Amino acid sequence: MTPHKRVDDYLHLGHRRRLVQHLRSRGIVDETVLAAIGQVPRHWFVAQPYQALAYEDRALPIASGQTISQPYTVAYQSSLLQAQPRMKILEIGTGSGYQAAVLGKMDLRVYSLERHESLYQSARSLLEHAPFGKIRCFLRDGNKGLPVYGPYDRILFTAGAAQLPLKLLDQLALGGKMIIPVGTKQQVMQRITRTGADHQGYTVESFDKFRFVPFKRGLVGRQVVD
Repeated sequence: MTPHKRVDDYLHLGHRRRLVQHLRSRGIVDETVLAAIGQVPRHWFVAQPYQALAYEDRALPIASGQTISQPYTVAYQSSLLQAQPRMKILEIGTGSGYQAAVLGKMDLRVYSLERHESLYQSARSLLEHAPFGKIRCFLRDGNKGLPVYGPYDRILFTAGAAQLPLKLLDQLALGGKMIIPVGTKQQVMQRITRTGADHQGYTVESFDKFRFVPFKRGLVGRQVVD
């Protein structure tokens, strides 16, 4: 089924309303984030065997051994961005495309990188045929970022990094913020704010613990595509 013909009816809308209420009950208060989650049909991004679980607050498997993050995690990270409309954001790890769609609905200009060619192709096809906003997808090694379109107001990681990637910090604009889960088996969500021109010019805030798929180097596919 092509993305623009996917079904999104009143039943799905009801599921999203209940999901938004659940996220509020868990402490998510950013109304822009909640509104975006209320508009994005998560079931479009979930594999067919898991459709009945699309609006449960849980991570689900997708292709290439990856996952679509649970809605709470998406809302939590999106809230930590403290983003304003029209900001330019670099997403490291497109995955299913769900997080990018939420960011697009927040009226952000999204540049999303994916290292798995199969995930890149499917997410790009879906995001290009649905009204989620200004989103551009790239098949790229996230470790290198995308300096050609930088600097970025915000950078968001959807995979757990063992340590802070300096190349990505360099692509933050002055005053920009990076949201990144740092750790190995379990990650601490961190918000890095750039306060100066060199590698000493950053402040670090630590938040809750999460579990993400690991952030890896290199491409899984045949070619680089814009």
